[in-house]
Amino acid sequence: MSYIFNFLLWSYLIYFILRFLIRLLSPLLFRHLSNKMKDNMNNTRNRSENKKSEGEVTIDKMPKKTKSSKNNIGDYVDYEEVE
Repeated sequence: MSYIFNFLLWSYLIYFILRFLIRLLSPLLFRHLSNKMKDNMNNTRNRSENKKSEGEVTIDKMPKKTKSSKNNIGDYVDYEEVE
């Protein structure tokens, strides 16, 4: 019986310690991630502004190739109505 009580007590303590640490560290983590995303966004904006000059056309993606034409569907069969 004491083993179960001991296990529950330690589980309860570990749960509250982890909960406290998460509440303490999560604002720091989110602040770090938001700063990192902001820096990444600024870097990509600066790179794109430096490359393009006025009147220059750039293609970002190549168009997908069509697989095959619809001519290979099959033979045309003329039919007659049966009365």
